Amino acid sequence: MIKNGSAAWKGSLKEGTGTISTETGVLKNAPFGFKARFEDGPGTNPEELIAAAHSACFSMALSGGLGKAGFTADSIETTAAVRLEKVGDGFAITHSDLVCLAKVPNIDEKTFMEIAEQTKSGCPVSKVLNAKISLSAKLTK
Repeated sequence: MIKNGSAAWKGSLKEGTGTISTETGVLKNAPFGFKARFEDGPGTNPEELIAAAHSACFSMALSGGLGKAGFTADSIETTAAVRLEKVGDGFAITHSDLVCLAKVPNIDEKTFMEIAEQTKSGCPVSKVLNAKISLSAKLTK
């Protein structure tokens, strides 16, 4: 399976502007730029998109892991906080902090946490990130 995205950029780093699109059209010429990335400007940025992808991937993978163990979640809500930090002469994504709240009938805390921890390292987006990944997972009633 191959999924495609594209970006276009015009101008200098700080004053320039860009657009980003996905093949499905969910994003179509969505604006991004320096101010959206490093300040509070309008538009999106790569880290925000990675955070959304990581939380979506983790949620789906957790559902799959729970299913393999015989459980079906009523709900899984995950957020990711992706950190872009200065490293040496440049910048690097150093962390993705996942926070997951899941409602899963008939599962005990220990089993849930084992599956969640396996999912943290096993989901495809976690595998592609060269960053520290933390997880705070909690069962809700």
